[in-house]
Amino acid sequence: MGKKQVRQVRQQMRQVQPKAATATTPGQTRKQRERYVQAGGMLQGYAPDFVIRMGYIAVAVAVVCVVAIAAILVFLPPVYGWPDAVAAALAWLLPIALLASFIAPGFRLAMRDRKAEARLVQGQLVGASSVSTSIGLGMMMVQTRGGVEQYLVPPARLKQVPGNQVNVVLTVTPNLRHVRSVGVMGQRMVGRVEPPVPPVMKRLQLLPLLTPLALTLGAVIGDDAVALSPISPSALHALLAVLAGAALGGAVYGVSFLLQRQMMTEVQALAPKT
Repeated sequence: MGKKQVRQVRQQMRQVQPKAATATTPGQTRKQRERYVQAGGMLQGYAPDFVIRMGYIAVAVAVVCVVAIAAILVFLPPVYGWPDAVAAALAWLLPIALLASFIAPGFRLAMRDRKAEARLVQGQLVGASSVSTSIGLGMMMVQTRGGVEQYLVPPARLKQVPGNQVNVVLTVTPNLRHVRSVGVMGQRMVGRVEPPVPPVMKRLQLLPLLTPLALTLGAVIGDDAVALSPISPSALHALLAVLAGAALGGAVYGVSFLLQRQMMTEVQALAPKT
């Protein structure tokens, strides 16, 4: 092969070389997070009545935190001074903030879904599984006119879903996207076989719940343990209390982040390779 032919081959190889995938920009990540929160966040797919009960429980927990803050501001200043009392009370604002960020978006949508009329979604069944990243919910993928849509479905409603590609009709609430009913149109020719649930999926389901709880406990225990210790002067005492709470909370978050990355790597390894 001559030099001219070699240059032509190299030029053709450069032309057909696929372009590298474009990395997700921070703006796209922020928009995805906003859409996730607007759709109910962690409470997406759950029944409106269940989400409302969770909201009432969150309000009760917030009231307990407010009582703890009031008790700290009443009893701690005479012993250690106001700077230390304020530092100890700040830690109890963290559970209130976490509850508001996790529960409030879904609670607002649940109140709307109680009065809203459910919509019908019809399409071809693409796949179904009784396991998802949300505790107590399975997953369905439906090919509609707008593309493939994914829905979180209670496992009890997935028992009638076959393994073959049939048309299905879902009744879905407009805000939380809770699937109230599943109808199958066509012959159930193939029974759906559920593979065993990998242990990593169960751990991955619990991680979003355990992380805020551990983060809150770490921050409160670290802050208040130092705040109740006999340290002087008062300004240094308050600073050490805040730093201890922030350090324990940051350590919990770091460990949770590493665990999540490890679990996601294990889940991706379980996916069939094409």
